[in-house]
Amino acid sequence: MNTYSSRLLEEAVIELGKLPGIGRRTAVRLALHLLKQDITKSQLLGNAIINLRSGVKYCKRCHNISDVDTCMICADHKRDPSVICVVEDIRDVMAIENTGQFKGLYHVLGGIISPMDGVGPGEINVDSLVNRLEVESINEVILALPATTEGDTTGFYIFKRLNDKVKSISVISRGVAIGDDLEFADEITLGKSITGRVPYSR
Repeated sequence: MNTYSSRLLEEAVIELGKLPGIGRRTAVRLALHLLKQDITKSQLLGNAIINLRSGVKYCKRCHNISDVDTCMICADHKRDPSVICVVEDIRDVMAIENTGQFKGLYHVLGGIISPMDGVGPGEINVDSLVNRLEVESINEVILALPATTEGDTTGFYIFKRLNDKVKSISVISRGVAIGDDLEFADEITLGKSITGRVPYSR
């Protein structure tokens, strides 16, 4: 039995329900909320989503999201270009930036090595990291990866690739609990993990 009196409403609910963490009830609530709003507000939301998808780029240097070819962080001359923090994805950049404790640059891998999920070294941005070390004056690489088996595997692979190309390779301290993603760590804990980083050892 079709519980929708409008095909357009049903289509909106179906599409909203495809978003992560959005179940059917939440999708219905969001769709009905949009119907109650002035049409200009819905248009602003729709345009923002379209512009996001069509306009956002990935920084050619670090793979962070950006509106232009080089992201605001890489273009900031006040940052320390000799230190690179390697993270799994863009959410980790946001989490670390929220701490206010790191003033270097980033390198976004776009994933971590996970053979079970079919993700190998070739599917993440490691080669471009190696290339950066060959053309930029980098003194330290910080591995800020998840405290998981996959994160440790990725860290070890990167260590092997970079060990003879940089003076120092460090890892954030384990203030972040084993198995936790960086984006879920509180700012104080994550900030202390960055400032209290230790040399990488295997």
